[in-house]
Amino acid sequence: MLTLQNISYLHTNRDLLFDKITFTANNHEKIALIGNNGVGKSTLLKIISGELQASDGLLKLDSKPYYVPQIFGQFNHLTISEALRIEDKLNALREILEGNVTETNLNTLDDDWTIEDRCKEAMVYWQLQDLDFTQKLESLSGGQKTKVFLAGISIHQPQLILLDEPSNHLDLAGRTLLYNFIQNTTSTLIVVSHDRKLLNLLNRVYELTKNGITIYGGNYDFYAEQKQIENNALSQDIQSKEKALRKAKEKERETMERQQKLDSRGKKKQEKAGVSRIMMNTLRNNAENSTSKTKSMHAEKIGGISQELQELRSGLPEIDKMKFGLNNADLHHGKTLFTATNVNYGYNDDLLWQENLNFQILSGERIALKGANGSGKTTLIKIITGTLPPKQGNIYAATWKSVYIDQDYSLIDNLLSVYEQAEKFNISGLQVHDIRMRLNRFLFPQNDLDKSCSSLSGGEKMRLILCCLTINNESPDLIILDEPTNNLDIQNIEILTTAINEYQGTLIVISHDEYFLEQINIKKTINLN
Repeated sequence: MLTLQNISYLHTNRDLLFDKITFTANNHEKIALIGNNGVGKSTLLKIISGELQASDGLLKLDSKPYYVPQIFGQFNHLTISEALRIEDKLNALREILEGNVTETNLNTLDDDWTIEDRCKEAMVYWQLQDLDFTQKLESLSGGQKTKVFLAGISIHQPQLILLDEPSNHLDLAGRTLLYNFIQNTTSTLIVVSHDRKLLNLLNRVYELTKNGITIYGGNYDFYAEQKQIENNALSQDIQSKEKALRKAKEKERETMERQQKLDSRGKKKQEKAGVSRIMMNTLRNNAENSTSKTKSMHAEKIGGISQELQELRSGLPEIDKMKFGLNNADLHHGKTLFTATNVNYGYNDDLLWQENLNFQILSGERIALKGANGSGKTTLIKIITGTLPPKQGNIYAATWKSVYIDQDYSLIDNLLSVYEQAEKFNISGLQVHDIRMRLNRFLFPQNDLDKSCSSLSGGEKMRLILCCLTINNESPDLIILDEPTNNLDIQNIEILTTAINEYQGTLIVISHDEYFLEQINIKKTINLN
């Protein structure tokens, strides 16, 4: 079905992303491709799909894969039928049915007489029957765009399907449809996802790291158990090596102390015995050479153990959780921040919500904002933050400092480098080494500081925003997160979860990830109809 042999990829700046990746995907296998953000998962899918060319290696495919990307903005100018590459066939079929039976139309249709029926069935399954194939993708919500490309699977009926974060932007109903499809399909699947429920529906895990691909024969829970066993063994090896290093240093100290005592006694005996000055110098040089040799021997041993220890530690996961490091919000808990009374919004005479909204937001609350795709969650956020007035009803809003982290990470300026972006938030006059230290704490080492923000993955941008908030050093009273886990790997979701739980201010989260909402202790929900 699919074979990759020694696939390597270099960025345009000649930096190596991954090297000599080798694996196969057999018929009907359902594979989870996992790994930390920035390791190259999406790039590998693009190479398999043919969107990118590998720098080196061999790719063998038995059939053309169908690829559902993570980002759809590049298709916004296209109609649904154009984006799915079915417009020519649909037009040819309509012309033939109207009597225009030309050789061109017949060749374009290529005996695919059921394509229109498959299109209708696919759109019904993915709850898109209200859409028209002539609609531009720019008019659709993120969830609708995802469903459009998922509908393309049933239309094209591929043997190999590549899915890059397919549950992103899907509401609960959309995710349920996706889970059912994954369980029932007989096609070969390679899926990049952070959705742990989805990952447990797949029967193999391929972990991509800087060292290559490691294959685990089971679902994500099995993989997590195996990784825990590996990490426990690694921790024991590190403890054993640390113990050996301490013993080696202690042995060195004891040996050198004993050598110094022997040298001192020998010198005194020689002085009492009246040994000549020339002989004394010779004996002293011999003693110094012996001491130097002993030091060199111990230094070599200690250096070898230290090198082994460093290599072992480099294999550990990033277990140090990042923290906001912010002061607590100035507003006392329980203060009324926002009140909505009979609020609604709409265009012309059409109102967005069936019932007017009535709710309060108190300082310190943790609120989930839920609703199906297109239910107006983003609109309500704009009303709460004061960037959009309601169509009807009354609002009260206290004075507060808020930070809105949207799905596009708009707080990040893609024209800046990582360090320049951090410096932009440096209103408290931190020194250069302080900024670099904080960036390093958020997993941006020295080599990444000159990297363009435009080249960062979603998880890297989220981490950079969190770092910028700590550099800003002014704790916001309200943080709004819009689908924060969509572009994060599992490690970064855990990092974000820990950071959020350090924050003591008010939190509003738009998310369909129930597991994440539970982990950040959401206590209140605003449901939109």
